[in-house]
Amino acid sequence: MAVPVTVYSTRFCPYCIAARRLLTGKGVTFEEIAVDGNAALRAEMTAKAGRHTVPQIWVGEQHVGGFDELAALDRAGRLDALLGLSTPP
Repeated sequence: MAVPVTVYSTRFCPYCIAARRLLTGKGVTFEEIAVDGNAALRAEMTAKAGRHTVPQIWVGEQHVGGFDELAALDRAGRLDALLGLSTPP
């Protein structure tokens, strides 16, 4: 069973677009929280992540970080397991 994924993002941020593309390409359904022009949601994200840049990504309760960290997990072959995706034998 896939693990819930939450992505705080903005609409036009290239790193947000890349994160959405990577997750969508893996068939992952995720909750996207758009912080565009919403100071309260951005403050919520900053308080949870300790960072103010987007995207900020959580897999389950684990804060992954931004797109760079997400992509690094994927390159290392660790993202699928973290997401709860089955890997072919």
